[in-house]
Amino acid sequence: MKPVVHIVDDDRSYRTATARLLSAHGLKVEVHESGDQFLARLSDCEPGCVLLDLQMPGQSGLQIQRRLRELAPQLPVVFLTGEGDIKASVEAMKAGAKDFLEKSSTTAVLMQAIDRALIQYERQRAEHECLQAQRALVAGLSPREVEVFRYLIRGHLNKQIAFALGISERTVKVHRHQVMEKLRVRSAAEAVSIAANIGLINQDAASPAG
Repeated sequence: MKPVVHIVDDDRSYRTATARLLSAHGLKVEVHESGDQFLARLSDCEPGCVLLDLQMPGQSGLQIQRRLRELAPQLPVVFLTGEGDIKASVEAMKAGAKDFLEKSSTTAVLMQAIDRALIQYERQRAEHECLQAQRALVAGLSPREVEVFRYLIRGHLNKQIAFALGISERTVKVHRHQVMEKLRVRSAAEAVSIAANIGLINQDAASPAG
């Protein structure tokens, strides 16, 4: 799916001109005349990045940014303003804005900012897809395999797992092999990495046994 640049600006002429400019550069664009309208459409919007006007009727750009952090944190924000505002730019960047540009910025500067935002979006999307795939792999484990997995990622040896679960060490080895196969990993360290990624364990505290 091609990412979309969402232009959120109450200035119709600027909104239209910028949409035409970005479309001419091969980008997919959607326009929104206010932050409130954008938020109302958010569930149906295709992902990408947001060009967000700072000063708008209704909720301000900073208020919309705060809402996006809650509702769609994967959407990078590039702020646009007709007036230089150092205080607002600092607040926006601290809140995670990718860039803060004046509307008078050159086409080259605008395109570079959008490119950076879309690169960030693609990276976040790839990370999210990887995380979802890892969660699916763990969800495919049987109840007993989950028990073995939980001991394994905390560094327990096979004999320790066997004692804790009341099964033979040989049986633990079979389940451990199945866990590694289903998770598509070749070492306990890789299993720990998956567990840390999906929130089952603190990676810094993990010390897997070989």
